[in-house]
Amino acid sequence: MTLAEAAAEADALAEAGDERALATLRQQWEEELEHAARSQDYRERAVAYRAIAQFRFRQKTELLRRGLEDESPACRGSALLSLERLSRDHPGVINGVRPLLHELAARDGNDAVRRLAVVALRNGSSDRATIALLEGIAADDEQGRELREAATKVAQALRRKPVSTAKR
Repeated sequence: MTLAEAAAEADALAEAGDERALATLRQQWEEELEHAARSQDYRERAVAYRAIAQFRFRQKTELLRRGLEDESPACRGSALLSLERLSRDHPGVINGVRPLLHELAARDGNDAVRRLAVVALRNGSSDRATIALLEGIAADDEQGRELREAATKVAQALRRKPVSTAKR
C-alpha cells in the first residue's frame, strides 16, 4: 500500500467515525509521512502534505508550514488544501499561519496557489487586515477573474463573522 492509498483509507475511516482504526493507521504511517514530506521529489512531498489532512494529523501544522514555504507550487497547494480541511472546525490552524497565508494570497507566482490561500483564509477568524487584503485583491483589475471572485466571496464571509480583536 502506498502513502496515498493509506491516506485515502484514513480519510474514509475518519468520515465513518472509526477513530480507533484511524489511530492505528496513523501510527503505522506517521514515519512514512514524515519521510515523504522531506523527500527530494516534489511529488512525494505533495502527497505527504495532502495526507496530513486525510489522516487528520492536527499536530502536524508545523510540517504544513514547511509545505507553504516549499519551492513547488504543487506542494504549496497540497499544504493549503490540508490547512483548509483541518481548519474547518479549528480556526486556530489558519490563525497560526495567517501572515504566511497573506503573503501567498498577495504575492505567490502561481494563481492556483493564490486562490487556495484565499479560500483557506475563510476558515480563520475574522481579521481586519485579512478583509482589507482580500478587498484589495478583489478590486484589482490586474488580478485574474477567479482570484478576484474568490477574494470577494471570502471577504464577504469574513465580514459576517465577529471581528477578532486578539493581538497577533
